[in-house]
Amino acid sequence: MATTDDALHAAGEAAAEHGGVFPPFDTSTFASQLLWLVIAFGLVYYVISKIAGPRISGILEDRHDRIASDLAEAERLKRETDEAMETYEKALTDARARAQSLASETRDKLTAETTAKRQASEEALSSKLAEAETRIETIKAEALGQVDSIATDAVSAIMEKLAPKAPTAAAVTKAVAASAES
Repeated sequence: MATTDDALHAAGEAAAEHGGVFPPFDTSTFASQLLWLVIAFGLVYYVISKIAGPRISGILEDRHDRIASDLAEAERLKRETDEAMETYEKALTDARARAQSLASETRDKLTAETTAKRQASEEALSSKLAEAETRIETIKAEALGQVDSIATDAVSAIMEKLAPKAPTAAAVTKAVAASAES
């Protein structure tokens, strides 16, 4: 504790030596304090205006230029991106149009081919149907031509079994023809 008491005692003696007034508030030293204030302010102003100010101004100008160039570059890249998107959209639209055109052409081609095949098939079926109808008419005509002879043979066979005396072929033919007319 002796060191703390000694320090306080030394401070008290220094204050008594100066008359107990805080030196910056001592009126007897105002003139010299103002002179040193003006000199210090002038030096600081000179250093700031001649050395620090231009450096700070240069740094701010460089930053401004860099920001301006970055903004210009960003704008250029944005334009390029927009142009690329426009080109992409146009290419996509063209591709869709070509795809629709190709699909339409393919559909039309397949429809034409299918129609041609269907017509060919219908013509082939029509000709086969005509042939079949012709054959049926021929067979029908032959069958109808043979009906009289079959009927005559059948009637002759039946009459031989039923009647004791078989009728003549001319009589049977005449009877079959008469029954076919009615």
